[in-house]
Amino acid sequence: MDSFQVLGATTFVYLAATFFYTAFTIFKVEKLSVLGTILTVAGLVANIAGIGLRWVETYQSGYGYVPLSNMYESLIFFALSIAAVYLVIEHVYKTKMLGSFVLPFAFIAMAYASYSSEFGKGIKPLLPALQSNWLVAHVITCFIGYAAFAIASGLAILSLSKHYSKTSQDGENEASLSLTKVDEIIYRMLVFGFLWLTAGIVTGAVWANSAWGTYWSWDPKETWSLITWFIYALALHARYTRGWDGVRMSLMALIGFISVIFTYYGVNFLLSGLHSYGG
Repeated sequence: MDSFQVLGATTFVYLAATFFYTAFTIFKVEKLSVLGTILTVAGLVANIAGIGLRWVETYQSGYGYVPLSNMYESLIFFALSIAAVYLVIEHVYKTKMLGSFVLPFAFIAMAYASYSSEFGKGIKPLLPALQSNWLVAHVITCFIGYAAFAIASGLAILSLSKHYSKTSQDGENEASLSLTKVDEIIYRMLVFGFLWLTAGIVTGAVWANSAWGTYWSWDPKETWSLITWFIYALALHARYTRGWDGVRMSLMALIGFISVIFTYYGVNFLLSGLHSYGG
């Protein structure tokens, strides 16, 4: 079994986990949530195994690199990061209903990576600029941050639905988290993601200096990364100084994630620059 088969199967494991988490949220049957967790763990293990196999395949092809160099490989790591961070949240907060708002992101990332024809999936020699250990540090830090922002945006949808639901109550149980708790998790994910994004920008600058002789060149992806950083910095600043929470923080989480998607995907395909190889 090769990496494509393992990662393709991982897509359906994440889909099944999403199904059971959603069924639990609707029907409040505890066994459904347990199945969701088991499948998420299984998906994460398969995801890691798929990346490991891809890594071995790069050596078998004679190129030998960590598989984080293009859109296909980064999407796979994105899905892994979402699932891993989510499982930590589920363990810390002892709730499983959030899975129905988070696991869809892991499924979509993996499905797009596995079944889209927009970009190549074959193993090819790396461009000189990508032959750096800073590439690994940059991608890992950025995508852990992106995963946190994806989770925050999923929970922002949950928060907004609760805010505007006429039947919303602030009672808390396993199948119905309070608004206060959801908003707390959103805020913590924004802080967590912001720290990792900052690390990603710093490692990217060091990598750029190593590859191109300059820390910052106002390349479209660099510019949009900075825009995204400022959006989240503004959101956190407003939280600290003006006490923003609830609807306003949820909207900022959604706006920020839209910027993340454009930084990650839109720039690669719509704007030309030093990072165009990402597609």
